[in-house]
Amino acid sequence: MIPPHGGQLVNRLAEAGRKADIMARSEELVSITIDPDLLSDLENIATGVYSPLTGFLNQADFRSVLNQRRLSNDLPWTIPIVIDVDRDLAGRIKPGQQVVLKTEEMKPVGVLTVEDKYEYDREEFSRQVYGTTDPKHPGVSRVLAMKEVLLGGPVELLELEPTPYDRYRLSPRETRILFKEKGWKTVVGFQTRNTPHLGHEYVQKAALTFTDGLFINPVIGRKKKGDFRDEVILASYEELIRHYYLRERAVMAILKMEMRYAGPREAIHHAIIRKNFGCTHIIIGRDHAGVGNYYHPYAAQEIFEDFPDLGIVPLFFKSFFFCRKCGSIENEKTCPHDSSSHIQFSGTRIRDLLVKGEIPPPELMRPEVARIILSFENPFND
Repeated sequence: MIPPHGGQLVNRLAEAGRKADIMARSEELVSITIDPDLLSDLENIATGVYSPLTGFLNQADFRSVLNQRRLSNDLPWTIPIVIDVDRDLAGRIKPGQQVVLKTEEMKPVGVLTVEDKYEYDREEFSRQVYGTTDPKHPGVSRVLAMKEVLLGGPVELLELEPTPYDRYRLSPRETRILFKEKGWKTVVGFQTRNTPHLGHEYVQKAALTFTDGLFINPVIGRKKKGDFRDEVILASYEELIRHYYLRERAVMAILKMEMRYAGPREAIHHAIIRKNFGCTHIIIGRDHAGVGNYYHPYAAQEIFEDFPDLGIVPLFFKSFFFCRKCGSIENEKTCPHDSSSHIQFSGTRIRDLLVKGEIPPPELMRPEVARIILSFENPFND
């Protein structure tokens, strides 16, 4: 099976005795309150999703990721995984000190051993990672709201916080066991934050033609206004898999993580994560992890040329459409007919139809999937 990124799957889950010790000392330690997005990052570090990270980035790794898109040991890494605090709190913390991480409900969930604390430039962070400092970009807006000081160091997670979707939750250790039990030597991962239309099904099945198994991995967590709600995405994919996929060839599990909308950099990040889950391939489509018009439509594919040592094979899909004359989904290499016969897979058009309570035409979306979406009173994030 494909090795995890960096060669070893990280495990930073505290054992029972260690957990009891941390809990007993939690009131004595300086505490940091973390929001649900930081909690997801903490859990992803601890369960190996972010291997080889064992904690939040120190300054050397942070600077290297911003400027070189690699960790300081030259391993590809494109998204800074950091924890921010204000200057007053940072002033109470010294390197070598342990701090307890608590949820917004003040429940202890982890401990950080601080090795480094450092200030940073929010505009530089935004420009390097997102290619813009425009506060209208959701990722930039998030960075501009961050506090002044970053802490670096290894973490320990006390336990995974439950979600309404735990029946879809698998760690990289569990997916690797599952893929092995299924006899899959090659697995293609599919990143999604949307409900499936026929175009998604087309790229998934096209990729599955060349691999042993398909790993559908929806992002569950904070998304921008207008994106589909988590429960809608999962229910619609369940319906698609039930009717149109071989059960022995497709698996779905959630990825609890915020969408950063970092375009090309996030495409590399997504590839590393799927490599850790055990995927040998990942589907990278048009405008992968993009938002608005901030990135060239194929920037997320072109960036892979800079990472020949990534260790996972990207499968690129460009333009495709439903051709009325061909009676099937085609692309510019396979269809001889002009654009008047083509129906484009427009997410905006599909969304507009669903908002009106209308089922999109079967050339765009499976009717069973559309009915599932419309069964929700409000399928979109407010």
